[in-house]
Amino acid sequence: MKSELADKLAVGLQELGEDPTSHPCDKYLQYVELLVKWNRTYNLTAVREPEPILHRHVLDSLSILPFVQAGDCLDAGSGAGLPGVILALARPADRWLLLDSNGKKIRFLEQAIMELGCRNAEAVQSRLEDFEPGRRFSTIVSRALGKLDEFAEADRLLAPGGVLLAMKGPRPEREIPDSLRQRMQVQVHELAVPGAEGPRTLVALRPRDS
Repeated sequence: MKSELADKLAVGLQELGEDPTSHPCDKYLQYVELLVKWNRTYNLTAVREPEPILHRHVLDSLSILPFVQAGDCLDAGSGAGLPGVILALARPADRWLLLDSNGKKIRFLEQAIMELGCRNAEAVQSRLEDFEPGRRFSTIVSRALGKLDEFAEADRLLAPGGVLLAMKGPRPEREIPDSLRQRMQVQVHELAVPGAEGPRTLVALRPRDS
């Protein structure tokens, strides 16, 4: 099963335009195993089987890799570490802070960081609106947070030239009020995620005064 999953991972990376030999594929597969194991007790995600986790979580996370700006990065509402853990593994030169308010998810993240040897990531328990890290981020990404205009409030944590990336499903334009367009530059990118159920998009937000 693991070799079959490894083959599907390699094919998925190629479909994303990535070279599988440049990725820590063993670590991605180890993450899948960890999530399957912890899901039995902690109910971290609704997706429980290895192959759907690979497509709907790991490859989905990697699909935004070209849009992530190097440096200090923040995964807001990281949950089970998606996309932050996967992106930290993919780019070990960047630093990732994985933020979530749920204690059991933070415990999973701490264990995953340790077992995966992901030294460029740290997990912090906090609500985004209460978070005061004392540093700013080149990229802030959200996969699980709700409304775009609420996520846009995280621009207070952006470094100059930084970007907010919101991972969404189809037709995210319906979530973008005029008031948000007035204060933020908004770009919507279509994502082709191997094995995804339905269209995926990425909304990039940049403060107009940056």
